[in-house]
Amino acid sequence: MTKSTELIEPMIERALKAGIKAKFLLMDSWFAMPALISKVCMHIPVICMVKRTAKVHYIFEGQKMDVTQIYSQIRKRRGRAKILANAQVEFKDGLKAKIVFVRNKHKRDWLALLTTDITLADEDVVRIYGKRWDIEVFFRTAKQHLELEKGCQGRDFDALIAHTTIVMTRYIFLSIEKRRTEDPRTLGLLFHRCCEEAEDCTLVKALCQILGITLENLKKLGEAQSQAERILLEAFQKGMRSLGRNFDYIFNEQRLLAANG
Repeated sequence: MTKSTELIEPMIERALKAGIKAKFLLMDSWFAMPALISKVCMHIPVICMVKRTAKVHYIFEGQKMDVTQIYSQIRKRRGRAKILANAQVEFKDGLKAKIVFVRNKHKRDWLALLTTDITLADEDVVRIYGKRWDIEVFFRTAKQHLELEKGCQGRDFDALIAHTTIVMTRYIFLSIEKRRTEDPRTLGLLFHRCCEEAEDCTLVKALCQILGITLENLKKLGEAQSQAERILLEAFQKGMRSLGRNFDYIFNEQRLLAANG
C-alpha cells in the first residue's frame, strides 16, 4: 500500500474518537485494497468500488479469483435489471464480504461494489454508495473555488488542518446562503401554508366524495333508488372489508346524507 492509504486508518480512528458518527465508510476503487479494507472495517463497515484488475484476488466458492472471473462464474439477472448479480467472497485473512454487480448504462458494461456488511440488501448498497457523488462535487467545488488544494503550501500538520477548517467554514457559509436564497423551505410559514393548500385528498375524503356523487346520480332512478343505494353500499362495504379495512363510519355518513337528501 502507498503511504496515503496507510494514513487512512489513523484518520478514521481520530474521527471516531472525536465523536463523528457514521454508518459506513465510502471509498472509490483507488483505495479498495483487501488489506486496507480489512483494517478499516475493524472500526466501521466499508462500501467501495472494486477495481477490475487481475492483481487483486478474492476467495469465491473455495477458489482464488479476481472480480472479472467471479462475474463470469455467477448467474446474472435477465432483462435490463440495474443490479445484475451478487457474490459472497472472502479475503485471505478470513473477512467475509459481498460484491454487488451493477449495470453501467453509459458504457454498456458493469461495475462492482463491495461491502463488508453482508446483511445489507443489494439495493441499499447501490443507494448508499451513490451518496459519494455529493462528496465528489463538494471536493471539486472546494478545490476549484475555495483553494483547498493550492491555498496552503505549508508542510506543518497544524497549518494544513487550520487551512482545511477555514475552507470547510467557507463552504458552510455559502451553503447556508444558497439555501436561504433558493430553497423554498426558507419562506417559513408561507411554505407550510402552500403545502397545506397543495395537500392531496386523503383516501377517506376521496371515498366520501365518490359515494356522494354516486348517490346523487342514483336519485334519477326514481322508484328503484332505494334498492340501488342499498346494493351499492353493501357491495362497497363488503369490498372494503375484504381488504381488511373498516370504513363503516363512511357508509353510515352516506346513508344519513342519502336519507336527508
